[in-house]
Amino acid sequence: MSITIYGIKNCDTMKKAFTWLTDHGIAHDFHDYKASGVSKAKLEAWCKELGWETVLNRAGTTFRKLPDADRENLTRAKAIALMQAQPSMIKRPVLDIGGRLLIGFKPDQYAEAFKGKAKRR
Repeated sequence: MSITIYGIKNCDTMKKAFTWLTDHGIAHDFHDYKASGVSKAKLEAWCKELGWETVLNRAGTTFRKLPDADRENLTRAKAIALMQAQPSMIKRPVLDIGGRLLIGFKPDQYAEAFKGKAKRR
């Protein structure tokens, strides 16, 4: 099973997710979407599966610093364009477990997703 974790390297929540994956022996690839970007097609797929309201990080400083006009009257298309232009607005981490997506880091959710595969160190 191919596992990719998407996010930003220096994010505290990402660090917790990396630690959990490592501590449980889960091999994974990392895609830094701040450094490498994220395609519109991938954002559209994430938004289709999870909902753009879930993928867009409205609590982050990048979103909160946007002009009012950019934050108001959000639509799926507008949210995707904002996230593509400024990947810091994507909630993190996004964990792709062979086509199944988890967003955010919740240890219980990770434990359930990797039941029978995780090894405790």
